Amino acid sequence: MRSPSYSALPGIPAGSSPRTARATLVLAVTAALATSIPAAATQAEAADTAAATAAATTADTTSGAAAKPYMGWSSWSMQSSKYPGLNPDGDYSYLTEANVLKQTDALATKLKKYGYDYVNIDAGWWRDNTWKPEYDQYGRQAPDPLRFPDGMKPVADHIHAKGLKAGIYLPVGLEKEAYGDGKVPVWNAPGCTTADIVYPDLRTTNGWDSSYKLDFDNPCAQKYVDSQAQMFADWGYDFLKLDGVGPGSFKSGDNYNNVADVAAWHQAIAATGRPIHLELSWSLDIGHAADWKQYSNGWRIETDVECYCNTLVSWENSVNDRWNDAPAWSHKAGPGGWNDLDSLDVGNGAMDGLTKAERQSYMTLWAINKSPLYTGDDLTKLDSYGVSLLTNQEVIAVDQNDSPVARPVTPVGDQQVWGTRNSDGSYTVALFNLGDSPASVTADWASFGFTGNASVRDLWNKQNLGTYKNRITEALPAHGSRLFTVKPGGTAVATTSYEAESAANTLSGNASVAGCDACSGGSKVGNLYLGGKLQFNDITVQKDGIYTVKVAYVSGDPRPVTVFSNTGNGTSLPFPSTGDWGTVDTVSVQLALKAGSNTITFDSGSGYAPDIDRIDVPQTP
Repeated sequence: MRSPSYSALPGIPAGSSPRTARATLVLAVTAALATSIPAAATQAEAADTAAATAAATTADTTSGAAAKPYMGWSSWSMQSSKYPGLNPDGDYSYLTEANVLKQTDALATKLKKYGYDYVNIDAGWWRDNTWKPEYDQYGRQAPDPLRFPDGMKPVADHIHAKGLKAGIYLPVGLEKEAYGDGKVPVWNAPGCTTADIVYPDLRTTNGWDSSYKLDFDNPCAQKYVDSQAQMFADWGYDFLKLDGVGPGSFKSGDNYNNVADVAAWHQAIAATGRPIHLELSWSLDIGHAADWKQYSNGWRIETDVECYCNTLVSWENSVNDRWNDAPAWSHKAGPGGWNDLDSLDVGNGAMDGLTKAERQSYMTLWAINKSPLYTGDDLTKLDSYGVSLLTNQEVIAVDQNDSPVARPVTPVGDQQVWGTRNSDGSYTVALFNLGDSPASVTADWASFGFTGNASVRDLWNKQNLGTYKNRITEALPAHGSRLFTVKPGGTAVATTSYEAESAANTLSGNASVAGCDACSGGSKVGNLYLGGKLQFNDITVQKDGIYTVKVAYVSGDPRPVTVFSNTGNGTSLPFPSTGDWGTVDTVSVQLALKAGSNTITFDSGSGYAPDIDRIDVPQTP
């Protein structure tokens, strides 16, 4: 969620790009806010109904909170859009009881059987159309009587009557308007008032500075959070989005460290006795991933996907950002807590603001990252193509199965290959063309550790494509994608490993050997910056050819490095982040090698390159 006012705001320079304007806005405003491969496509069609039923019951049959990424609908995308007719009574006016119930009924009718079961009410349920808030006598948010005339419990009751789950929203901290000169009592906490639960200097917190920071050294602060959690439990809510959480949300410093708040919510929810999924927002600091994992069930990894324009989203602002930011988080997600890429707005055609190719790529990336799949579309007006995307059970299964989160297996330029190994020995392989014009993208089986023949199934088109030897190449439109299940039929790639720290290599510039517990030889070569180079010497192969060389590296942020063999000029290749400086990942690069001895060089050029652990060179091209 962003702020409730995003046009003509002071502090946004005239002529700012949408991205700059949005970033300025965030700081300026203060308001809260695998399946197995069937033998033929017809088999997949026949299995759709059974698969849909299985998906719909996943949450009931799998033990543990957030065992799978959740699926559902959220109100925020339509609340925040300038699309004609969505917010006729002013910005964010879409959020009403009537609209929530209408979307609830549509979700139950159209998407529930495919696993979509959460109805999440976002920011503003306690504020009127001028954003004036309502609170009860204990400083807790109370439903605005015009937006929700029947109150929040009857809404949850209606959602539950449809066999769905109800979600609600809060900003982190004590909202300033709820402070009441510090004299507001805390529910079920005799002697505690709002003056007791915050710092005496009234320091602010959250992504908009719209709340006072809670002081958990005073037990009254936990009591206040307990009172909010109990209220939601009494109303029957199953999900809470806690927004503006830091570190992150574009704020830094002690005021904006809300780990204690998240821990308090974790404790408070447990005390209610009602299972409530806790989702954190927005753009969380990856340095605290362990905290988010310990205390919550999901965390946003990026800024809002909505464009705050006359559509719900746009490719540049900011759907395409996720390809850059998701890799760093790939090892942080798993049963109990998932990386949240934000709303999936692919169902409404023109209102989404995307081409068909972009809509498919959007959902493909969400699925291979095992992001929660919650759409912000108008479910009463889904177009046929949107329905085909949102209800493709083979793609949903990629999101919901037990394979690891996918990562790029190639450098992350305009053409990218992502993948992961599934528990049955197959691979999920995604091809992306992020360029602005058509291009071919190739997935080499050697990048996944095997060679020879493999059977390929097209998940979007539900077709078996047959057998492909060594690789598959597809021509993709601008911003296009393909998604496959690949079953190896060949053999494992035989490779020779060369350690970066070997005394046989040549280091120049600042490059130096450093210890690395996660690295294969216990060491790596780092300090590859401003001209630093690592040259692997005496890389020996038997034949001339193009080799798929796997590079093991460490990089706490995305970094490019120029890679070349022998006396070549090389190409600057962007390597995705491994998440931190203690995690090793791999990408594969194509290099021409000649029979006999070769060199392979990693050159930082004028910038900063990743640290290198080792390279694995195939014994044959």
